[in-house]
Amino acid sequence: MSTLNFNQLLEACRPGGAATLTSVTELVAAEGSHGGIAPARFVPARGSGATYCYEQRFIDGVAANCVLVDGKASQLNRIEDEIVKAIADGTEPLALTPRIVVRYADGTSASDLELPHRLYDGHIRAGHVDGKSVTEHPTYRAARDATPADVRPILELAPAALVLGGWDSTRRARQGRYRSALTGDIIGELADQSEHDIDSIRPPRRGGARSDSIAASVRLTGKQLEDLLVDQEAELSPKLATKIREDVKKSKNGRTSASTLGLGSIPPTLENLGLVACRRIIRSHVLSFAALRQLRFGAGPDGDAACRALLGAFALAGLARANAELNLRANCNLREAAQPRTELDARYGQVIALDPIDIKTADSLLDEAIKTARSTAGIRWEGQVFEVIGNELIVDNADADAEE
Repeated sequence: MSTLNFNQLLEACRPGGAATLTSVTELVAAEGSHGGIAPARFVPARGSGATYCYEQRFIDGVAANCVLVDGKASQLNRIEDEIVKAIADGTEPLALTPRIVVRYADGTSASDLELPHRLYDGHIRAGHVDGKSVTEHPTYRAARDATPADVRPILELAPAALVLGGWDSTRRARQGRYRSALTGDIIGELADQSEHDIDSIRPPRRGGARSDSIAASVRLTGKQLEDLLVDQEAELSPKLATKIREDVKKSKNGRTSASTLGLGSIPPTLENLGLVACRRIIRSHVLSFAALRQLRFGAGPDGDAACRALLGAFALAGLARANAELNLRANCNLREAAQPRTELDARYGQVIALDPIDIKTADSLLDEAIKTARSTAGIRWEGQVFEVIGNELIVDNADADAEE
């Protein structure tokens, strides 16, 4: 095996180059094969309560029932999170990433790397620059008007959308739409393969409880509960405060439980989603050079290839960091069971086996890619920030209960 070098990356970004670079890693539950894991949760289209996503995949050529441990969107968000951390720490070369930042009067801020719709996010579009709507600003407008025939305005403003995907879905016409050149997920092959109908698999259940060592049960009169509510109301969500007042009304002259305020014990019930046993857990990522080659930057064949290589190196720098942080969610502690299998497509069914792309290798590639794009295509990539003042209507009407 060999280490991916910049010349290989650059050649993959020229017409006729490699289709993809892939990385596949075998994972295991940190405690061992006996350990259960908590996959990603989803809300079903019909019905109520959370569930898991079951689907069939081919594992070593055999159809197998699997559970989605972490989906594509989540994996891309984790990559963005690591890029944001590197920028905040001033770690070069990622600190040189161009980005849009929305700032609100209360000090809240977020970049396009953190906002759900990246370059086209509603927080950005609702904001202002120099007292005018950001949608009227020539820099932002040029990025929105860009097409794959020349995406240089996006590359120099908010390049994450060109690698991780972006869609200007609310625009009346000339909607920008870019597929994610980097994709990936984590799946678990279920330990129990006896179910042949994937839709009939039932998620396991586990009990949840709360123990109050001071008072196993707290039942208060309506007035007493109201007094506790008033003392804490400034820090409670409006939805919870409303529910407690409804409980107060229902109590009339009797007493009601104070469990809504976190008082008293709650007996265990099998209502929560349980853990899933997996015989194998596989993490896969694909960087599509074929997707990157659909983009042009008005810099000629050599300059365009250099810009694509810059986007590819940017993606790998984020991926290397995300892969090093196996922090998915509670009760889903994983570790690598083997070295990642990393392959560069060599066309016609051939592949080049590569060493795993670690942070040092990825940063070296990105550093060279930035220098090459600057010298070959005149690209500005120096950590420039496009500042947007957030619209206060948004934060003034935010509802903390929405996440619940």
